[in-house]
Amino acid sequence: MRYARVSVAGRAVWGRVGEEDIELLSGSPLDGDPDVIGTLERSAAVWLPPVVPPVFYAVGYNYPRHIEHAGAETPKRPEIGYRANNALTGHLSPVVKPAEVTGRFEAEPELVAVIGRTLRYATYEEARGSVFGWTVGNDVSARTWQHEDRTFWRSKNSDTFKPMGPWIETDVDALAQTTTLRVNGEERSSFPTGDMVFDPFDHIVEMTRHLTLHPGDVLWMGAESTCQLEPGDTVEVEISGIGTLANPVQLEGNRA
Repeated sequence: MRYARVSVAGRAVWGRVGEEDIELLSGSPLDGDPDVIGTLERSAAVWLPPVVPPVFYAVGYNYPRHIEHAGAETPKRPEIGYRANNALTGHLSPVVKPAEVTGRFEAEPELVAVIGRTLRYATYEEARGSVFGWTVGNDVSARTWQHEDRTFWRSKNSDTFKPMGPWIETDVDALAQTTTLRVNGEERSSFPTGDMVFDPFDHIVEMTRHLTLHPGDVLWMGAESTCQLEPGDTVEVEISGIGTLANPVQLEGNRA
């Protein structure tokens, strides 16, 4: 099943996504089994981030090739960081590059786990059962800011720097898929999605030793590779079996 959030008359509405239409729902599927209240053609959809998480978690170095390229140390245990909800934007919405950003402005294609139940002190099997579904993320980063600041507050958390979507897929073996990154239709990288140092369930087990996860929390799982973005580009992140997230890149002040 595929679930999304779309804008209807300026209001966020959950929907169940079909091949041509979206069944609009009375509430969130994370809260139960909502009723169908209408339909919308997919071609007319204004896509929102498929969930607004209570907490936005993100994994750093988690793919061997990325670790090697960065000259970083392979993590000894699962660790997570945090991102800001203001950075989220939906499928087909623009990624806006701030005018003062110089240097590398990069995309990172990521698998995203959406938590479906409250969880603390989870076993590995409980962690596997806690994931409601999977979506696609693009961790856009301004590298000069990343090196200048003591935290990632600008470099990874500026408005529109975290496209996510287009929907949540609930029926897929996410770790058996392939992640592909394209810019203007040209493939820039492709890698096995599950080729991680620690998988999502390893992270959930470690996280719930110290904190409580709640329905709607998201966990971004890191990327194997990055690529440069420029205003005028269209960047696509496809994870087979889940979907394709596409976003145009615009320079701040040019929001046509």
